[in-house]
Amino acid sequence: MEEKIPILNKIKGGGGGGITRPLFVFSLLLFFTLVALFSLQINSEYSVFSIRAFDFISGRVVSIPDPQQSCSGFFEEVLERKVVKSIKDFGGIGDGKTLNTAAFRRAIEFMARFKASGGSQLVVPKGRWVTGSFNLTSNFTLFLQHGAVILGSQDPNEWPIIEALPSYGRGRERLGARHISLIHGNGLSNVVITGENGTIDGQGKMWWELWWNRTLVHTRGHLVELVNSQNILIQNLTLLNSPFWTIHPVYCRNIVIRNMTILAPLNAPNTDGIDADSSLNVCIEDCYIESGDDLVSVKSGWDQYGMKIARPSSNIIVRRVRGTTPTCSGVGIGSEMSGGVSNVIIEDLHVRDSAAGVRIKTDIGRGGYIANVTINNMRMERVKVPIRFSRGANDHPDDKWDPKALPKVRGIFISNVVSLETKRPPLLEGIEEAPFEDIHMKNISLFGLAPSMKWNCEFISGSSCSVFPAPCSQLLKNEFQCPN
Repeated sequence: MEEKIPILNKIKGGGGGGITRPLFVFSLLLFFTLVALFSLQINSEYSVFSIRAFDFISGRVVSIPDPQQSCSGFFEEVLERKVVKSIKDFGGIGDGKTLNTAAFRRAIEFMARFKASGGSQLVVPKGRWVTGSFNLTSNFTLFLQHGAVILGSQDPNEWPIIEALPSYGRGRERLGARHISLIHGNGLSNVVITGENGTIDGQGKMWWELWWNRTLVHTRGHLVELVNSQNILIQNLTLLNSPFWTIHPVYCRNIVIRNMTILAPLNAPNTDGIDADSSLNVCIEDCYIESGDDLVSVKSGWDQYGMKIARPSSNIIVRRVRGTTPTCSGVGIGSEMSGGVSNVIIEDLHVRDSAAGVRIKTDIGRGGYIANVTINNMRMERVKVPIRFSRGANDHPDDKWDPKALPKVRGIFISNVVSLETKRPPLLEGIEEAPFEDIHMKNISLFGLAPSMKWNCEFISGSSCSVFPAPCSQLLKNEFQCPN
């Protein structure tokens, strides 16, 4: 019988699709019932879709229009792909043993012929398809059918060496060049990576062991990396066991990542879920992530290299992300933020059994700025430090970093936060030479702390309203009218 290949006539960022998530999400109903009982002070004025933000230019907190329930409009729909082929048409064998790197590369080379005449779609059918790295092309869809699994090769030579990113000046882990990602693209437009909850498995244990054993020669590759690309949609897939950061858009614009399940062992080093890096108009929503590092991270380059390239991350929306990371944060901003980070909205975040809920990370030598960050409607369970601003990573690319390059952090508005079984109070550490300014908090409830535990704050300034337990003195100024 002839194999049926799905054709995506039109793909929109708002498209749905089934997704499998761990069972804990079904406990959310009970959790939110407890939230309703414990945090009656949360006013309906500040619902998940009602946002107030600090305007870095005017220097005041302002209301902004309610955003849509989806930010997937960042991705502009693509038209019907004129050419649709299966990886089998290029000699691919999905037996879990045969190496298919050449087949994938032949397929993409063929598909690239149609990028100016209607585009193309490569279908990966049910099976286990072992491959090394391959590059995508523009006006292209990679579609994984239900039961399709792309497996990263266990031969490091199948992950070729490429140049370091200019905003980092070197590999993030090792000097010099770095390994390419399993699925890679540079200078692309109108690309979709999607499917019927198919799986991309980096089989990263080999790479983690090189890191643990201190025998890693070059920085590990990502699972999916898009560079200098625009109008990208990644949705309805499961990504497993990335060697390093899992999804990494860098120097990109108009990126939508939604309805994804991203999993790695909780001790797997640096397996961030999604890293928006020096990119504009990034939408991350409706994802479940378990990893050995931040679930979501916003970055923009490292010390003098990031400052020189000056490619900021701006207009970043993170919405309805859930998951756990025992060593890091639900959402982290930095610590590599030297090109600047601004206009970030984080809302409806649910983090459990993690080191931190949200964390802003920077250091002397970073330069750059973090400005206009709005965090609204965050729920945490058994999180060690629910809100953390930190410094002093002492983490620099080389000895050429400038100790006089001070980051500027200003305009952080955090509202409607409930933390259950909290382990420690918030830790807010600014930098003495560059204090963090205009930190505003409203409707914060942290349950489980011993009465003797107090907020730890240094070199910050701002205000607070309806915060329990009482915040540090630096935030006791009541700038806003509290709800009755």
